[in-house]
Amino acid sequence: MLKKFFIVIMGSLTAIWISAGLMFFFFFMFIGVIAAMGDKDAQVEVKKHSVLHVKLEGELVERPVPNDIWSELYGMGNTSVALSEINGAIRTAANDDKIDCMFLELPGSEGGIAMRSDIVDAIRVFKQSGKKIIAYADSYSQGDYYIASLADEVFVNPVGAVDIHGLSSQNLFFKGAMDKLGVKMQIVKVGTYKSAVEPFILTEMSEANREQTSLYLNNIWSNMTGTIAEARGTDSETVNQWADSLIMCAAPTFYVDSRIVNSLAYRNEVIDELKTLTEKDKDEKLNLITPAQYCASVTLEHQKSEKNKIAVLYAVGEISDTGNEGIVGPTMVREIEKLIDDDDNAGLVLRVNSPGGSAFASEQIWEALQRYKKTERPLYVSMSDYAASGGYYISCGADKIYAQPTTITGSIGIFGMIPCVEGLMTNHLGVTTSTVQTNPNATLSLLTPLNTQQMAKLQQHVSRGYETFVGRCAAGRGKTVDEIKAIAEGRVWDGSEALKLGLVDELGNLDDAVQAMADELGFEKYEVIAYPKLKLSFWEQMEELQEEGVIRAMVPGSMSEEYRMYQQVKSLTEKPVVQARMDYVIVR
Repeated sequence: MLKKFFIVIMGSLTAIWISAGLMFFFFFMFIGVIAAMGDKDAQVEVKKHSVLHVKLEGELVERPVPNDIWSELYGMGNTSVALSEINGAIRTAANDDKIDCMFLELPGSEGGIAMRSDIVDAIRVFKQSGKKIIAYADSYSQGDYYIASLADEVFVNPVGAVDIHGLSSQNLFFKGAMDKLGVKMQIVKVGTYKSAVEPFILTEMSEANREQTSLYLNNIWSNMTGTIAEARGTDSETVNQWADSLIMCAAPTFYVDSRIVNSLAYRNEVIDELKTLTEKDKDEKLNLITPAQYCASVTLEHQKSEKNKIAVLYAVGEISDTGNEGIVGPTMVREIEKLIDDDDNAGLVLRVNSPGGSAFASEQIWEALQRYKKTERPLYVSMSDYAASGGYYISCGADKIYAQPTTITGSIGIFGMIPCVEGLMTNHLGVTTSTVQTNPNATLSLLTPLNTQQMAKLQQHVSRGYETFVGRCAAGRGKTVDEIKAIAEGRVWDGSEALKLGLVDELGNLDDAVQAMADELGFEKYEVIAYPKLKLSFWEQMEELQEEGVIRAMVPGSMSEEYRMYQQVKSLTEKPVVQARMDYVIVR
């Protein structure tokens, strides 16, 4: 008996020691992960004859994304590249005598056309310095070639390809599937061109939507072909001939003969070319420095003053009333209120990349920005890929609005969308309902269709929201309500058309907007402070994991396919009935 007692005790102690050992192991593994996360973009010495290595791989995002703890643990790392770092590094390196040239490497990136246009603008600044730009890819996607075309020498792998095919927008329509399932989407909207609801009530694109899509696609493509043609010493007609002939299937020698690229080469041969440019022997190591490393190691052009500060507030993603992703109304309002109370910032540039979302949240953000304007500090907007519907709502009250020609904006309209699953439940699943109510409208349920009175009241509610939206735009743009209504109706515009219509003031990028504000304020030197502040530290990320709950902590960041599916379902259930939103346009 005593022997069994000692065996149990010793077994328990052994288990405790093993558990403690495992805890220490995981603790030090966590510390190692955090150390690796911190060291990745640490300061490095920018030596003479360095090369700015702009490698566009993965997702192109507006600003640096904190390294995710769980992704690091699963060995996935951070697959995004930050536009703010790329542009800051390129523009500053243009005047840095330690940087001899730029190496544009394009393994394949994902990003909108307006964000790519921002990089094109920065490359133009770099070219003015007279320093060489070398571009290389195993194969170029159309978006990557748009950027690479500006290089002094464009190389492609001898067995690689260049893809130029034009632009298209392809939508999925769910009405047929919903009819089979017995689900009916009940829609109220204002705006002939408000196409976000079409996938649920039509089987193909409406003529109004086809009209607006054709206009902005052709305008954006014209801008892209013009850029490529000028850079490659040809004309837009020739670029269109490339697109029409499916050059991605052409022999690589065709790319050289047509001046699409300068030469065929393997990557190691391009590296040798860079060594020659930087006066290095072939057996010496090339001094490659990434935009993130460069930004961490030097004082950027827009960070040359401790006194004059301009705030840049990033509003990226769908606009929602609650949650922790995208533009969350209450969270964004608090950020704006902090800037109102902080006298250190002399002005605010709102960087918008959003297709819109909740009409209610958009109104709250608009109102907070108007309170910022009452402090008599300038408020500018810089539009990225999207600033449409709710994204335009929060932008319209600015003193000055900047957009790229390739920006998608406008979509001034509102809709309400409520599904009814009565047919699915009754006809397919055999589930019926029986209701007792005290008043005619006591039951508002997905299981029963809205009656005539309810639909009429919802239409009144949406129409009232539309009038408010239009009124905000008219006041902000210095136009009459009728003038705004003539270009509203939910219609989407590209940046070039938006300029003609007075929906934006200038064509340009974020740097142009910031510089214009600095000029207005009389700043020769100034510092740009980005908001919201990023959660980069270990403890901040642990706090965020705690806030997001068990489901988030069980998967390796947003890299988990199951987590992405969970977020999609969660997003559908959390969307408000009344929305000022356009669907993301997938431009291929």
